[in-house]
Amino acid sequence: MASSAIAAIDPRALRDAAGRFATGVTIVTTRDESGTPVGLTANSFSSVSLDPPLVLWSLAKTSRAAPAFVTADHFAIHVLGKDQQDLAQRFASPVADRFAGVEQGQGAGGVPLLPGCSARLECSTWAVVDGGDHHVFIGRVVAIDAPDEPRGSLVFLAGGFHTL
Repeated sequence: MASSAIAAIDPRALRDAAGRFATGVTIVTTRDESGTPVGLTANSFSSVSLDPPLVLWSLAKTSRAAPAFVTADHFAIHVLGKDQQDLAQRFASPVADRFAGVEQGQGAGGVPLLPGCSARLECSTWAVVDGGDHHVFIGRVVAIDAPDEPRGSLVFLAGGFHTL
């Protein structure tokens, strides 16, 4: 007979196992309540539904950016190309102003848009779901910008950046 007890899972072991799954690299942007641009590197992106057009990504509840995204009406997901590792590292670092010197446009809801990405999805916030120690953000895609020709992708695997 199977035990009904659930074994404790070591968080490091889970992180290492999940790290063996190659993921695309994105930068997610929004504006906080004062209008300041907020952005970060994330690899927890996935398509959810085609009708309606929904995508998701997740963010640790302890992130300094979490309050801005939890209250945001819109956000943009930038799928990074193979030549954008420096940008990914910049938006993953603790620099005070990640947008300083970075060209940007403005999208739905006033969110910052970064140029030169493999694809960009502008989203209205559909739902913010409790995901344990993370918030799971579900966005309804309201605009898509993707070049006709794929230009290669930046991926994250086993704790490091790679290109396809």
